[in-house]
Amino acid sequence: MLSPPLFALSLLSASALGYEILLMRLLSIVQWHHFAYMMISVALLGYGAAGAIVALMQRTITPRFAAVFVTGALLFGVSAIACFALAQRVAFNPLEILWEPRQALRLLLIYLLLFVPFFCAATCVCLTFTRFHHQVHRIYSFDILGAGIGCIAIIVALFGLTPVNALRLVGSAGLAAAALASIECHWHRRWLPVLLVAAAVIVPASLPGDWIALRPSEYKELSQTLRIKGARVAAESSSPLGLITVVENASIPFRHAPGLSLNAALEPPPQLGVFTDGDGLSALNRYDGRREPLSYLDYLTSALPYHLLERPRVLILGSGAGADVLQAIYHQAGAIDAVELNPQVIDLVQDRFAGFSGKPYSAPNVRVFVGEARGFMAGRGEHYDLIQVALLDSFGASSAGLYALSESYLYTVEAFQDYLRHLNPGGLLAITRWVTLPPRDIPKLFGTALIAMERNGVSQPSRRLALIRGWKTATLVVKNGDISGAEIAALHEFCRARSFDVDYYSGMAAAEANRYNLLEEPYFFDAAQALQGTDRDGFWARYKFDVRPATDDKPYFFHFFKWRSLPELLALKAQGSLPLLEWGYPVLVATLLQAVLATLVLIVLPLWVIRRRPGLVHEPSPPATSLAGDGTEAKGLSGRRVVLYFLAVGAAFMFVEIAFIQKFILFLSHPLYAVAVVLCAFLSFAGLGSRYSQRLQAGGPPSRGPTPDPSRRTGRWYPLGWIVCAICLISLLYLAILPTLFRLLISLPDPARIAISALLVAPLAFAMGMPFPLGLGRVASRVEPLVPWAWGINACASVVAAVLATLLAIHLGFTAVVLIALLLYLAAAFICP
Repeated sequence: MLSPPLFALSLLSASALGYEILLMRLLSIVQWHHFAYMMISVALLGYGAAGAIVALMQRTITPRFAAVFVTGALLFGVSAIACFALAQRVAFNPLEILWEPRQALRLLLIYLLLFVPFFCAATCVCLTFTRFHHQVHRIYSFDILGAGIGCIAIIVALFGLTPVNALRLVGSAGLAAAALASIECHWHRRWLPVLLVAAAVIVPASLPGDWIALRPSEYKELSQTLRIKGARVAAESSSPLGLITVVENASIPFRHAPGLSLNAALEPPPQLGVFTDGDGLSALNRYDGRREPLSYLDYLTSALPYHLLERPRVLILGSGAGADVLQAIYHQAGAIDAVELNPQVIDLVQDRFAGFSGKPYSAPNVRVFVGEARGFMAGRGEHYDLIQVALLDSFGASSAGLYALSESYLYTVEAFQDYLRHLNPGGLLAITRWVTLPPRDIPKLFGTALIAMERNGVSQPSRRLALIRGWKTATLVVKNGDISGAEIAALHEFCRARSFDVDYYSGMAAAEANRYNLLEEPYFFDAAQALQGTDRDGFWARYKFDVRPATDDKPYFFHFFKWRSLPELLALKAQGSLPLLEWGYPVLVATLLQAVLATLVLIVLPLWVIRRRPGLVHEPSPPATSLAGDGTEAKGLSGRRVVLYFLAVGAAFMFVEIAFIQKFILFLSHPLYAVAVVLCAFLSFAGLGSRYSQRLQAGGPPSRGPTPDPSRRTGRWYPLGWIVCAICLISLLYLAILPTLFRLLISLPDPARIAISALLVAPLAFAMGMPFPLGLGRVASRVEPLVPWAWGINACASVVAAVLATLLAIHLGFTAVVLIALLLYLAAAFICP
């Protein structure tokens, strides 16, 4: 008797989820993060399409299960590599999509190419549920456990492999799943598994590097830099955190000094360009131990704090290639602590290019720490005279809104509160950002600082703020105490010598603003005055961009888009207004609309065909009426209930998963750890919950009292209602206690926090793993041919929910996302088919 190929299914699920995560890395390198997000979200609808196709063709393909499964896994392995290679060759330029009609067609072609691998893998998974519908719980547990393993496996693999070699690995895993399925299904001759294993080892490894080499967009900073005569790649290093590329140019040297005063007498020393994923240029300076070549660093707006403090104890958050560390060394800081998230960057500075860089992180009084800034601060009780948040992103990406979908916990109200708590009396917090017009970053930072100080109990926070501006950068200074008259005089002298503008300090007259780097109006001064006034909310409402402060619950600092401004920007397109358009948010909305439209087609089309083909749904045992023809329903089963139930369950699972990944980022002090640990734990324990749910559906837990009423056992409420109650109670408890719990445990070592995170996720994920197999089991027991349709609905809901969760979090916050998920679970309990 044929049995389900469970281990092949797990391997294929692991490969598919690994491929999804890997695609995000690959497309972030060759395009930009939010366009990669859009492409993958739409391509993942291959899962929903697979459900529709299997529902319509199940009479043809179910009897040929082994052949279809092996072929699907084989095609996944091949297409995972081939389709990405072809997608790279599509001449798609997202920056032209609003005025070049052909770009939309090219985007559609990329969708179709990336759609293929997911469709192949999903067909195998969906067909397994259809063919072995009496083992739904067991199959789902292997499916989701495999996905959890694939999540952590690809992240681990990316530490040792380049993204291209990781792509080869995913292709090999698909071919290996085909071999394993042929063994488990006892399909075909004995030589077939050997042939497939050989293909898994030989074919991906033997592909010429040029076929699948990464081809970044010609509009990315790295591509533009390499077009300059003499530029060449000196080194490259890859990890899940990014692809780091070091570029040197002996003919035309780098001169990277963001916002350097035009009064500077000396140019920067020789530099190497350091790029992350082809963008985010920073400079690695030549340093031989002498201070004189570093004097240009005194002509940046970020040097202001060193003219207000004497030999401060400094904390630099986001130290990167070390320019801010060299600035502190030049100003003879008493002690310097530098925090950098990416260990690859530190390795390049300290080891690979040690002779060039002079190893600034090994200089006297300098300590370097690898970690996320907020987590580092939460885990340490030290205080500083100066906390400096480095300029972390490139001007081009920032001004184009290419970080709009990126969460940043560096610039939230709670982050500012943490910074201020770690300042000594009289200490300074200094944050440097790019100057964008109309102003966006700086008004948002200014408002964030005001709100943070008000929450900390400061009665007159405006007396603690100062803002200066150069031609390209601006620096906001927040003092732990009122800024004195002597400090204001020093600020004026610093700006006069460098032709920087003073844009705000308490008591400043409007005539003092906008003197050197002239604007049509003193926009920054006016914004600062409005934000400290009584009509702050009115200013936020009237302003053309969204400059309300970000919070830990809504950590989208780079989201500035307002729909109200879109018609004006598009009307001024011919005058060059499109650079003002924050691309990330419109792309997110476009992705959601595309996903919803495709989902409606994938849900309605199979049902329409089923209703027109009465013979497609045969009568199961016990007898049931058909969903065909006049709209009658299968016995005890409503088509409307099936749709609503699996939409609710799929969306709710994804909402909770995404929200809690965000909740754990600060506790685990690293976004990569949060994704790996929380996602793997959610999927793994949900798989265990699915396996356990089979006992509940079979007859429920043993009872010590009188025998329960069978009608209640088979009713829709039992056992799903109790499971949903457990999900709601655990989620609400976590929303209430996790912030306090995390603050108490944040100082524990990494292994302990990882273990605690997994244990906290376990009960919630265990319960969340039950509603889907319970619902699918009920469908299978009543109208078996609707199993693939229901599976596809759940898959479509998951894709739409992943996009919708981000949109909701931007406007309402992640706590609201969880609460909406709980409402969906409660609705699912009442509409269970």
